[in-house]
Amino acid sequence: MKNQSLLRFATVPAACLLVATGLIIVRASASSSSSATDTDKKFVTEALKGGMAEVSLGQLAAQKGASEDVKAFGQKMVTDHSRLGDRMKVVASDIGVSAPDSTTLGDTAEKAKLEMLSGKTFDDAYIKAMVKAHEDDLKAFQQEEADGTSPEVKHAAREGAAMIQSHLDMIRKIATAHNVDNSASYHKPSPYGSFAHGR
Repeated sequence: MKNQSLLRFATVPAACLLVATGLIIVRASASSSSSATDTDKKFVTEALKGGMAEVSLGQLAAQKGASEDVKAFGQKMVTDHSRLGDRMKVVASDIGVSAPDSTTLGDTAEKAKLEMLSGKTFDDAYIKAMVKAHEDDLKAFQQEEADGTSPEVKHAAREGAAMIQSHLDMIRKIATAHNVDNSASYHKPSPYGSFAHGR
């Protein structure tokens, strides 16, 4: 009987702790949502759409690429942007943003253009597109990191910027190896380009 009484009293603090922990989580989630501005939310939405586009184009490059380095880069886009997309989905949920289920019409049209190409023509077009896109993406992520309001979104932008910088360094080296002129007019709008291109 005494043991049962002690057990009852012992469970009370534990129950209180669970309730308090639940309240802390709820309050933290509400705080994350309230601290995110419309600009933060737009960035996350565009980042998710852009990540889906990078994965889709990466899959295309892995399949259609004529050279091994283009194929490998395409596969890396699939792996890395899938991972970044998962991270951004968590952020989106925390700030009250619904994850988009499709890319932009511009990205869909871009993929259709690349699907019509093959061999070296495909490789060169994909390389040029990726150089320009990653240059624009890097600016967008760095801008959010510098000017964003939500600490969680800013942190995700900082992580994303580091990854994108790495990709940009890689694709620039590939461009040099393929003698691709990055100043050419071929231009794929940045998947995250609503900030840079007004999409």
